[in-house]
This record gives sequence, structure tokens and C-alpha cells, in this order.
Amino acid sequence: MAEAGIKLGRDGLFDLLRTARLLVVPQRAYHKTTHSHHRFYRHPNLLKAGPHQVVPTGPEQVWVADITYLPTAQRFAYLSLVTDAYSRKIVGYHVHDSLQTEEVSGALKMALRTRRSRQPLIHHSDRGIQYCSAYYQQIHERHGLTCSMTDGYDCYQNALAERVNGILKGELLLHRPADLQQARKMVEQSVRIYNHERPHQGLKYKTPDEVHRASVASI
Repeated sequence: MAEAGIKLGRDGLFDLLRTARLLVVPQRAYHKTTHSHHRFYRHPNLLKAGPHQVVPTGPEQVWVADITYLPTAQRFAYLSLVTDAYSRKIVGYHVHDSLQTEEVSGALKMALRTRRSRQPLIHHSDRGIQYCSAYYQQIHERHGLTCSMTDGYDCYQNALAERVNGILKGELLLHRPADLQQARKMVEQSVRIYNHERPHQGLKYKTPDEVHRASVASI
């Protein structure tokens, strides 16, 4: 299609396939990763539409975090992701075999190690117990992060994180890994493709890494 001079983004391609009844809808098993009924403080949603909504104008201003499951041939594994809301680059990820907070925080710790600026930074997530826990919030305090959380159960309040999860699982992680070790290798490869090789229509057909590097360099 590129040789014919036709530009068609991911969403446009899916619409075309859906109209032609050629779109295969993946069958997804539901596996709960969020436990929101707990005693910890739930922070307000700073990204919610309204007069005080925070809208990033560059990278490393807003990070969105989420947890999803990865079925393996042996058992379920989990993938924690931290994505830059401006460049859509996955800046941190961690594959683990439990929902313990220490495991979930691996993605944030990775993102912080590669952080290149010290401008104010918001960390946005759902209200799951891992993100609300004292352990996770202490990481925020040590690095001067401002916490933002969804104020309900609407997945659209963390839509970017959900979308990145969907791209990784629906487009790049096409085979079920045999075990945790293989899942980690597959996720590492998929994140590399997503960040460095997959252009986004919303980024004017640039890759997340291109947008991230160019914008951070100008800070």
C-alpha cells in the first residue's frame, strides 16, 4: 500500500477490514488485575476533562501506568507498563509472576532510571491497591512525582495506558510464551518494536522514540 502512495493508519485499516467483514476479533479471557477496595488514599484525577485538566505539552510531564495479564503455557504472568503520555513511548516495563507491589513498581523504577529531565512529572494510574500502597507512594515522594488516579471504574479515564496494552497484546505479542522467562524476552522485543519501529498516526507517522528524543533534547 505504501508503494501505491496510499497512507492508511491503524484505525483506518481496522475500519476498512471491519466494513469488508475481514476483521478478526480476538477472544480475550478476563483476568482481574485491579483491586480498588482498600484502605489507602485515592488521589484525585488530574487528567480529567475540565478547567483544571493537565494536558502534557512535552515528554516527561505525564506518565500513565497500568497492569495487564499475559497468559503463558504454564500460568498467568503480569506486565506492568509506564508510558509517556506525550510521546507515547513505553518508558518502563516489567514482567512478573505476582501482583505484589514490589513487582509492579519495577516498571516505574525502570522509567525513573532513564528519566532525562527534572521538570514536574505526574504519574497517572487506576486506583488499584498496588499504586495506592505506601511502598509505591514512597517512590513518588523520593522522586518528586505528583500522583493522579482515575476517580471511577471507567477505563477511558486511563485510555492511553489501555490502548498501549492492547497494541502490545493484540499486534506484537502474537504467540503465547511458554514460561515467565520467554514472556520477558518477548515483551522486551515487542516494546523495542513499538518504541522504535511502529509509526503512529497520532504522532504524524513518527515513532514514539523519535518524538520522545526530539522533544527531550529541546528541554
